[in-house]
Amino acid sequence: MSARAFLEVELRLNADLDRLGFGHPVRYVYRPLQYAWEPHQAFVQKFCRGGQSVLFLGMNPGPFGMAQTGVPFGEVNVVRDWFGITGEVGRPAEEHPKRLITGLASTKSEVSGARFWGLFRQLCVEPERFFRHCFVHNLCPLMFMAESGKNLTPPELAVGERNDLLALCDAALCQAVRALGVTMVIGVGRVAEHRARKALAAAGMGDVRVEGIMHPSPRNPQANKGWAEVAMVTLEELGVLALLRNE
Repeated sequence: MSARAFLEVELRLNADLDRLGFGHPVRYVYRPLQYAWEPHQAFVQKFCRGGQSVLFLGMNPGPFGMAQTGVPFGEVNVVRDWFGITGEVGRPAEEHPKRLITGLASTKSEVSGARFWGLFRQLCVEPERFFRHCFVHNLCPLMFMAESGKNLTPPELAVGERNDLLALCDAALCQAVRALGVTMVIGVGRVAEHRARKALAAAGMGDVRVEGIMHPSPRNPQANKGWAEVAMVTLEELGVLALLRNE
């Protein structure tokens, strides 16, 4: 039931986001929960289950991760070979020539996703062990790019457009947290942590604990010095390592 309720939340958010428009600096908008719905749905149906207490929350898709696979932090090799996810991936309505979508056949690796899932693959060996207690989600399912092909995060959008976008995404996050029944949200990066804290507090969901870990992005100089080691310390402090180590 958790998977079905979660997918319904995402479908409603997709419909709401379709009504928004985006101007400068945004030139391209990719919607992987539409053109990559098949692998995304397969991921949710396989790994979203009752009893998971921790939700890792990213911000929005990366060009070589979720934009290709439909899976949060969805580094292609992890999604295809570790998760065993398949499914047809279509194309965005309009593509930047330097950011083509080739789906699970993509030969480019997303650093953030490789670091994120690489840590949990090392700790858990089998994905079922991670997903016994944890799930992963992105606050915003859209990827934005400038004319140059530069990836834009939601905080970089025009103020009014950003506020409209995040209001819808915040509301959907609260619905997803209720549907999943998680008791802790861990923002991957400060922006995701801040949005989760703000959204859940505004919805009167203060009983859900909100924490954060460093983002594994190569844009983050600290992450480039050993993200996994820093993340392990934080996860130990939050009690998540103990969950992952228990059978």
